[in-house]
Amino acid sequence: MSDARGRILERVRGALATRTPLDHPGHFAGWRPEAPSPDPALGFAALFTRSGGEVERAPSIEEARRWIQDFAADFDGIAVGSSLPAGLTPDGSVVSPDLAALGVSMARAAVAETGSLVLDARDGRRTQLLPPTHLVVLRRSDVFGTLAEALERLSADLTSALGLHSGPSKSADIGQILVKGVHGPGRVVTLLVDDADTPSTPLP
Repeated sequence: MSDARGRILERVRGALATRTPLDHPGHFAGWRPEAPSPDPALGFAALFTRSGGEVERAPSIEEARRWIQDFAADFDGIAVGSSLPAGLTPDGSVVSPDLAALGVSMARAAVAETGSLVLDARDGRRTQLLPPTHLVVLRRSDVFGTLAEALERLSADLTSALGLHSGPSKSADIGQILVKGVHGPGRVVTLLVDDADTPSTPLP
């Protein structure tokens, strides 16, 4: 270990030794100005669209298949996440995520209190981040009121990384000018499928 690194670590240890321990803050209590929607799916949709995302509805898995086919027809090159059921894979040229105009993934869950999709790294982070447009299929039964509820439901099969996606990537770091698609897709569309029996594909 270098002398510089040793001095830095010694300073960190000294600061931690005199730091007053803090109690765990507990469950997220909610900080939205309005009362949460009694329907988690509607609450998620409201906040997700407010952040620039788009939400489409499909009343059944058959309608979801048709909608995905029609939507994907406008894109040259599609990247498909590992967890997307085979029956929902759109027709078209499947290419690597760095060449795809559209990425299609399956959400593990969604959170109403933050308007966030919960995406699994095993599905393919490159598919979730590289294509400029990202379509995410979400079962209505996988929408939870709070992040704590979602994580509790997923606790039996947690991956090394879960991503919380609350709409398109955007940044205003330079000149306070909002730019979309800086660190990920500039357009994120959620297809909310009402049918709770939407097929699922086990993740590796």
